[in-house]
Amino acid sequence: MRTIKDIEKKEGKYIWFRGRKLLNLSSNNYLGFADNDAVVERFLAANPPLYPGAASARLLTGTLPIYKELEELLSQLFGTEASLIFNSGYHANVGIISGLNADIILADKLCHASIIDGMRLSRAKFFRFPHNDMEALERKLVPGSVIVTESVFSMDGDIAPLARLVELKKKYNCLLVVDEAHAFGVRGQKGLGLAEELGLIKEIDLIMGTFGKAIGSYGAFVTGRKDLIEHLINHSRPFIFSTALPPVNIAFSKYIIENELPHTFEVRQKMLALGRGSHIIPIIAGDKTDALYEEYFEKGVLTLPIHPPTVPTSRLRLSLTTDMTKEDLCGIIG
Repeated sequence: MRTIKDIEKKEGKYIWFRGRKLLNLSSNNYLGFADNDAVVERFLAANPPLYPGAASARLLTGTLPIYKELEELLSQLFGTEASLIFNSGYHANVGIISGLNADIILADKLCHASIIDGMRLSRAKFFRFPHNDMEALERKLVPGSVIVTESVFSMDGDIAPLARLVELKKKYNCLLVVDEAHAFGVRGQKGLGLAEELGLIKEIDLIMGTFGKAIGSYGAFVTGRKDLIEHLINHSRPFIFSTALPPVNIAFSKYIIENELPHTFEVRQKMLALGRGSHIIPIIAGDKTDALYEEYFEKGVLTLPIHPPTVPTSRLRLSLTTDMTKEDLCGIIG
């Protein structure tokens, strides 16, 4: 049974849980911005007082200039035609996938639950192809299909074959939607994700990213073709019927992306090197997962267990952050 964890305190790479100070390997705060006092102080010094709530949906009176400024910044950075902010990664994926009004959707078997829920709500025919199996995907493709994948898979840390997906998208005249939730802020020279790293941004119709992981804020976005963004504004129910994000969150996300993220390339590379190419490292342990969690706990490390149906096989999911060192991970990562 899932239970809500009572976290006592968080400070950098450490967390206080069950009366112990632990190295936190169960966080998505990859760049450490979420609880960095110096970053928060710089943000507050650079911004006037901001409202804690928008009090309305974006299509009513919930949009202040800061929202448009962030969307324009994202479009400028990605070199895309338009961008749209959502209230969370879950809202974004459900809203994008169900809002496209597609007839056929094909998604990687290991895609996030929000993508699965979006497909269920879409009323489209959908198929979950075996993980990264491009032959299985191609057998199901027909013109007009929507292909969906994560770029960096959240529970395994491996990556999608984006170049091959782009080839298939072009060959069958499909749409390609890429979830960069765990790559935005981490991968690529500018930190824009795996598509940037591989030089494929312009080949992808819609890219989703979040502010709540590497950026250390809250919310999400989609960027890409203007016609698709305009369609989502009119057809994406999570966008249409949600109160807008608090302006202070929007401003913090904009500040981080504009002022802090550009200076992180070297520390991001060191983090990826520590993880041998990924900042997400699974330890597949099956029935031994809970015992292994307790073993790590006694060593002063928090690695919360993840069980089915979230994942096919129980595991510990190690999430690295840029302030961790080789010494921190000695005996944890082989």
